Amino acid sequence: MRSLIIAPGDDEAKLAAAVKSGADAVVIDLAVAPQARPAARANAARLLAKAQVIAPALMVRVNPLGEAETDRDLDAVMGQAPFAILLPNALAAGVQQLSARLAVREALGDLEDGLTRIVAVADTAAALLGLAGAREMSARLIGLAWDAEGLRADIGAETCRDESGAYAGPYRLARDLALLAATAAGVAAIDAASTDIQDPERFRAEAIAARRDGFAAKLAADPDQAKIINEAFGARRRSGARL
Repeated sequence: MRSLIIAPGDDEAKLAAAVKSGADAVVIDLAVAPQARPAARANAARLLAKAQVIAPALMVRVNPLGEAETDRDLDAVMGQAPFAILLPNALAAGVQQLSARLAVREALGDLEDGLTRIVAVADTAAALLGLAGAREMSARLIGLAWDAEGLRADIGAETCRDESGAYAGPYRLARDLALLAATAAGVAAIDAASTDIQDPERFRAEAIAARRDGFAAKLAADPDQAKIINEAFGARRRSGARL
């Protein structure tokens, strides 16, 4: 997989566009506004039920652990065995807890143990600095992603970009740490999405740089970005871990 497009679970039009985007995976985002989460879960379950006839792999981004919402998310989707769960604020203990919760639901649903994998997302300083122990987090772990906007919000910065439009210092460091931690853990490194969909050439340059530097995949925020990622990564061979 090269491209993972994120789409809000409560927006059926955006989900349909994501499925048709050509992305290698669609991430159904359940971390939407609280009042929209029941609809998002219902949409996710319906889409997952069609997984056998849909080209992209289907993943689900759940709400952070520590909230009852996470279990509601898992209850809604695990019967359909999503390819992977994206866990925000992915501390080591949280990944282990999620792995145990997935195992329970797989057993109750008579599903193969370990069928649903985990992608850990470093979107806080604590999660980012805890990535060094990723190898021991869970055998389900297949990827590490970082999230520039989430990290910016956690830090309290005004922006994650400098005057030239490139990532500012802390975010360049975060990108490097995510890549190195994924390599050390033997899992796929996934580059951050960009919420700026008005500058496709900058996004193309970032996708090419991600490929050059050794990332296995990149997150997309809209269908055009997914196409750019696929073009930038191409059908290459690489020695590192892949999704």
